[in-house]
Amino acid sequence: MAKNISLEGKKSVVTGAAKGIGKSIATYFAELGSDLALVDVNEVSLKETAEEIRGKGRRVYEIVADLTSLKDIERIARESVEKLGEVDVLVNNAGVSFLNPAEKLTEEEWDKTLAVNLKGLYFLSQAIGRHMIEKRSGKIVNIASQAAVVALEGHVAYCASKAGVVAVTKVLALEWGKYNINVNAIAPTIIMTPMGKKAWSGEKGRKMLERIPLGRFGEPEEVAYTAAFLASDLSDMITGTTIMVDGGYTIQ
Repeated sequence: MAKNISLEGKKSVVTGAAKGIGKSIATYFAELGSDLALVDVNEVSLKETAEEIRGKGRRVYEIVADLTSLKDIERIARESVEKLGEVDVLVNNAGVSFLNPAEKLTEEEWDKTLAVNLKGLYFLSQAIGRHMIEKRSGKIVNIASQAAVVALEGHVAYCASKAGVVAVTKVLALEWGKYNINVNAIAPTIIMTPMGKKAWSGEKGRKMLERIPLGRFGEPEEVAYTAAFLASDLSDMITGTTIMVDGGYTIQ
């Protein structure tokens, strides 16, 4: 009965893969046996991450692209299939955030947030989803946020975009279940990436920690473990759900 998580032989696409959570997901997927197409707008960091992961003995391809561009999104889907042969798993991790009070948020900040976090996620899911529909199988893992289900001050565009991610996840799961495609989301709390450590240090971080029952922030690897479960065969009966990786933040 015992079965370990394995991605042996799987072909995965991970966006926002150059740093942080995306890098951790890509690294763990490689350790579990997956070949990878890594997507990011940061060419230098993407190349460095790809080289690190190649050291684990997997095939790793870099695709430098802007997820606000539909032309680039189509290219990501095309090149991923060409390089990997097929795509079994898509992890939509790329995201941006602009912190501003609601009365001060600019149109540019709103548009950029929605363009990357929601529009880009949807249209890449659509483009790679067409390939998955043809082969009648696939796993899509969307990185949402606790901001999808609770209000966070200064995060109006981010909250809106991540709530949209949860909604898109449910609809795609509903429509594509008949093609044996599972679509799920992960909603992390603050994660201690280099950016997270910088943004949530000092008094601001202390106040946030008081709201987390487990008393700590998350680590990138903890999101990667959940993503690997959702990408693996162990989650075959799970679709349309959002797993909270938030230390209990949202239960209050």
